[in-house]
Amino acid sequence: MRDGILVVAKPRGITSHDVIQKVRRILGIKRIGHAGTLDPEATGVLPLCIGRATKIVEYIQDRPKTYVAEWTGGIATDTEDRTGNVVERVIGLHLTWEEVTSAFTSFIGPYEQIPPMYSAVKVKGNRLYELARQGKEVERSPRLVTIYDLMILDGNLEQDPPKVRFQVRCSKGTYIRTLCVDVGKKLGIPAHMSDLIRVESGGYYLEEAHSLEEIEEAAASGKMGELISPLEEALPFFPSLTLSKKWAAKATHGAALPRVFPHPPWKTGEKIRLFSEEGRLIAIYQVVNGEEIWAKPEKILFTEDPVDRGYTR
Repeated sequence: MRDGILVVAKPRGITSHDVIQKVRRILGIKRIGHAGTLDPEATGVLPLCIGRATKIVEYIQDRPKTYVAEWTGGIATDTEDRTGNVVERVIGLHLTWEEVTSAFTSFIGPYEQIPPMYSAVKVKGNRLYELARQGKEVERSPRLVTIYDLMILDGNLEQDPPKVRFQVRCSKGTYIRTLCVDVGKKLGIPAHMSDLIRVESGGYYLEEAHSLEEIEEAAASGKMGELISPLEEALPFFPSLTLSKKWAAKATHGAALPRVFPHPPWKTGEKIRLFSEEGRLIAIYQVVNGEEIWAKPEKILFTEDPVDRGYTR
């Protein structure tokens, strides 16, 4: 089994961890991690990092994500989505597309979002959902998130309750259900999120995602290699540099690249992918542009250790 990324189409009704457990069982390997949690009721793109690719999970997680969601006005729930108990209801709303569009698009850009009680965010060492299940509500500090783009797709404002389907591209850590609640507040009405599909995450799209059934069939027929994209194709948003054998050997042992090393004029703080002459992705480095050091190691993905030469077991 090669190291790389397996893009899963997460079904409704199971957790992201459940998906990992199922894929571990199907593939017979343990070294798997997901790049961004989806709530049980949400569906869509869930990139799984296999083998050495588990070392790059954070880079995929940190990328913007794109969702298609459904907003329902006039009804608030304690979980901010359709799975919760209704805590407020208003009927007979008369919304216009002009005011609804204005409310949604007003959130484009950076905005401070208060995480929901039913979330994994920790406050004083306790996860919020654990406190919520005990009937407790605590003060939460707002967190800065960014809505890069938001587009209304369709909806029906005449029905009761009114519904709007929209697409949003946002930063890591954005709660779409909280965004739905905040849109409701902007309109002066209760609201919640009634559906959520992640259509893109870390550069991986729903069109290339595989169902658990497809993965099981591929594993049974020995065709898993066709579903897993190689580690070398990951993180295309980081620039790449191919090293000579001499420098590749140094990089596999975590040596910093000196200032005298021939290098492009990349910015301080930029992450770069280092490849061997054979095309293997061996490390992720960060440009520091110091007086003596040009770039330092962040993640070593391949070493000369004989144990680390083959594919994932």
